[in-house]
Amino acid sequence: MSRPAPAGSPETVPLRRGWWDRRGTATTVALARLLLVVALLSTWEWSAGRWFDLTFTSRPSAIWARLLEWHQDGVLWANTWVTLQEIVLGFVLGGAAGAVAGFPLASAPRLYRVLDPFIMALYSIPKVALAPLFIVWFGIGTNMKVLLAAATVFFLVFLNTAAGVREVDRGLIDAVRLMGGGRRDLFLKVVLPSSMTGLLTGLKVAVPYALIGAVIGELVASNRGLGYLINDAAAKFDTAGVFATLVVLSVIAALLNLVVGVFDRWVSKWKPLEAA
Repeated sequence: MSRPAPAGSPETVPLRRGWWDRRGTATTVALARLLLVVALLSTWEWSAGRWFDLTFTSRPSAIWARLLEWHQDGVLWANTWVTLQEIVLGFVLGGAAGAVAGFPLASAPRLYRVLDPFIMALYSIPKVALAPLFIVWFGIGTNMKVLLAAATVFFLVFLNTAAGVREVDRGLIDAVRLMGGGRRDLFLKVVLPSSMTGLLTGLKVAVPYALIGAVIGELVASNRGLGYLINDAAAKFDTAGVFATLVVLSVIAALLNLVVGVFDRWVSKWKPLEAA
């Protein structure tokens, strides 16, 4: 039996937030983005041919027509599937290799100091300069594009992961050691959770670079893929085709970022809620 509230004391009423209180800000932002896109596309459509030469800028309606044409011919999906495979495989391979190398090397400070200048020298090489060498090693097939994308992703994930490992709180490590924890406990209970932010940052930053690596490989030497479509359209002075391919690449990048964001939220469940 519940006790009555003392006389004169206000009753506690649970606060019920309405739909707008919970979703209003996100809805406003989404609408603002949509209006911005509509305004930009409308301005582009109206000004093309009036202020700008269609040979160089095309127009949104022509780009949409080219996408529909490629969709009906099957050209769009066949080439998009090729590039998507190269991007995903390169991202997974480079990300996994960067994480696997980052954790042990950053945990050995002396070894990392020895290798650091060599790693930075390799990282500083423009990846487009590696494309001719990769063609000699692996040919012009899918493997070359996958490995070029992986090489681009590897250093970004490796450096961010290593930075996260080096920034682990030494007090937590000492506390686990005082409690009798071994190397396995240190890695699973301290190093891995604490450095996960660095790893996820590397994965987020690497998404567009995986796309860049794959497309660069296709631009240099390929007879299929979105990079090939760009080359083919540019050779025909088909500006609408070039812009249509760029639209598809932007959609792929947005979807990959969405997947990494979902993975980030799933991994970050262990983090304590911030105080209000």
